[in-house]
Amino acid sequence: MNKELKIVVVYGGVSTEREVSLKSGQAVYTALKNYGYEQVSLFDLTGANVSELVALKPDIAYLALHGKGGEDGCVQGALELAGIPYTGPGVATSAICMNKVYTKQVLSSHGIPTPRYAVFHRYECADREALCEKLLADWGVPVVLKSPCQGSSIGVVIVREAKDMPAAIEEIFRYGDQLLVEEYIEGTEVTLPIIGNDEPVLLPEIEITSERDFYDYTAKYTSGLCHHIIPARISEEDRAQLRRIGEDAYRKLGCCGVSRIDFIIDREKGPMVIEVNTLPGMTSMSLVPDAARAVGISFEELVGRIVEYGLATRR
Repeated sequence: MNKELKIVVVYGGVSTEREVSLKSGQAVYTALKNYGYEQVSLFDLTGANVSELVALKPDIAYLALHGKGGEDGCVQGALELAGIPYTGPGVATSAICMNKVYTKQVLSSHGIPTPRYAVFHRYECADREALCEKLLADWGVPVVLKSPCQGSSIGVVIVREAKDMPAAIEEIFRYGDQLLVEEYIEGTEVTLPIIGNDEPVLLPEIEITSERDFYDYTAKYTSGLCHHIIPARISEEDRAQLRRIGEDAYRKLGCCGVSRIDFIIDREKGPMVIEVNTLPGMTSMSLVPDAARAVGISFEELVGRIVEYGLATRR
């Protein structure tokens, strides 16, 4: 470890996940300092100050951003042009994984299981009544509606009654011009954190339970409303399949450094990939640090490894 590395922790951002990013960034900053790095600073990205970030000329930028404008390849592209190494996956992988539709298309092309889905664009949905009728006829209820480019379960609605469909559609279109319809699966929610580059390290899978209707934004970031169970209470067959699928998805999508593969385990079809998070949360309630601690990797060591992975990828 080179203690004299100049590390800038980029956090904040302009997405709907800004508050979570501020917490992640502060936690990462403290951990890096505690781990022994001497030149660590925080940089609150506002969008208009990218040139100021570039002017700092860090040896590496630790990306603690979440959501649009940070996790979608935009910042990664700016850093690539400036020749500044950074943590996490590159431009293409970040852009693909931020968009749940593109993620599903790549997964499906490689035979990686993901729930059945359909995509609707705003321009073809002017007649909301007709859209409601189509969704109810083709999908029934319950069904999941998502805004493809949001994170932390923002822009996700589980429609359980037909009367709630119109409001759910309007809620999704608040966030963008696409509506992703996904088959509802009644099953166990499990996530698989993975770190590393060419030789990925699969951390323990985590079963997630929620005190709310589902693992939404409030449940994720409110103490006592969600529970992380390590190891997940699943069959050994499902566990082996989930880990094989997770590593395959990590490699096929071009992930590196750190990513988290989220699954629903269908009773009949087994593990199915829901989405891939390329800059997962690093707060006190986040999943990746929990999985690392379960195998004896402290939070400080975890962020130190992620720095080294970033440097190795972009030297």
